[in-house]
Amino acid sequence: MTEPATAASGQIVAIGGMDLSPTGDLALLHYLRELTSKERPRACYVPTASSEHLDHIVSFYETAARLDLVASHLSLFHPPTADLRGYLLENDLIFVGGGNTKSLLALWREWGLDAILREAWARGIVLAGVSAGAICWFEQGITDSIPGPLTPLSCLSYLPGSMCPHYDGEAERRPSFHRMLAEGVIAPGYAAEDGVGLHFVGTRLERVVTSRPGKAAYRLDLAGDGAAREERMAAEALSDDMARMVRER
Repeated sequence: MTEPATAASGQIVAIGGMDLSPTGDLALLHYLRELTSKERPRACYVPTASSEHLDHIVSFYETAARLDLVASHLSLFHPPTADLRGYLLENDLIFVGGGNTKSLLALWREWGLDAILREAWARGIVLAGVSAGAICWFEQGITDSIPGPLTPLSCLSYLPGSMCPHYDGEAERRPSFHRMLAEGVIAPGYAAEDGVGLHFVGTRLERVVTSRPGKAAYRLDLAGDGAAREERMAAEALSDDMARMVRER
């Protein structure tokens, strides 16, 4: 009998920004599908951060159908069952949408999802997400959850260090990360441009992938003079063959 996976071999894909519509970043979603190694994976969308925005939920179902995923979503305002643990653990992929990370974390902790998702990770269920759904897995993230300047936020700590999404899509992201590092208010970590996914196996960064050729991720730490140091990591462009076939259906 195969031994169950542990967090040491569990997979998390943190995506800097993503168009989840049926004409969007299909190559990235197909990449997540393939990580499950299932012929017809069960995929659950968790839209907590967007206040469970209906348009986001509908987009996920439409896109999942084109990729032959068995889709569901988890509402914490209208829970599908009292057994949220069982509901989530029956999936092969759990995808977390973007929005307000601070509110997402508060609701997850109240409902016990922080522990349930850690168990899912240890069991080998692929965890993934975009923006808020990317930074939530790290020790810290750079967030716009609070009105005003970007701020550091303590997150779930499944993955070490910090994470910043939308590194090329929002002008204040890069200077804010550099400033926070220099001030010592955030740990060294990673940043991802829109369309770029950081694929971790356990807590080790395994691959950097993108559905948008030419995009990149970055590793950030402090130089000897106390200033932020940034290392560009070119992202591996994913094959668009599957995305093209899906679009042509």
